[in-house]
Amino acid sequence: MNPLSEIEILREFVSEARQRRIEQVLSARLGGLTIVLENLHDPHNGAAALRSVEGFGLCELHVVEAVEPFKFSSKVTQGCEKWVAIHRYPTFEACAAALHARGFSLWAALPPSVGAPTVDVEALDVVHPTALVFGNEHAGLTPEAAARCDGRFSIPMTGFTGSFNLSVSVALSVFECAHRRRAVLGGGDLDEAARTVLRARWYRLSVDAAEAILRRAGYSSG
Repeated sequence: MNPLSEIEILREFVSEARQRRIEQVLSARLGGLTIVLENLHDPHNGAAALRSVEGFGLCELHVVEAVEPFKFSSKVTQGCEKWVAIHRYPTFEACAAALHARGFSLWAALPPSVGAPTVDVEALDVVHPTALVFGNEHAGLTPEAAARCDGRFSIPMTGFTGSFNLSVSVALSVFECAHRRRAVLGGGDLDEAARTVLRARWYRLSVDAAEAILRRAGYSSG
């Protein structure tokens, strides 16, 4: 179904306050910054990462499930996953190929002492489409994944602690990069076509009887 048609049909069932909120979120949404998680194990970490991705206005989360399926705690996400597209891959190679084909640079999150030199997260070129790549909570990124990335970055630390928890690292990195990307671009980066698709989806999610309303109008959102 044409998303414009969906929007027109459902608009009268979406309150003006909700419409304003949707437009506010759309205006700040970022498609050119994303997160990749490789072989995440703890569903609480998965949920916390999802909340950071959505809460800081990213469109997508990419997960590599080479070892086990990506899981998240619904008690922690509190439904935020419905506002984010989750892309799943059987291998990191497949994930990297898909993102590279879309013009993204992949940056591996690694402590400065691990392997090749890293750049601080504040120095990343966030104008270019960027994917920040994080590994397993315990083992970190696999060597194969790190090798497929275009560079390595780290979060500056001034204490004795050598690293942050995975979910904290994701939150800090997304906040820093999303803030700088919006500052450079003057807001979100979605074109009107992408906004229209999301607007239609978010209208459906905001109306309890959306499917029935669309069917009565002779349409199906499927």
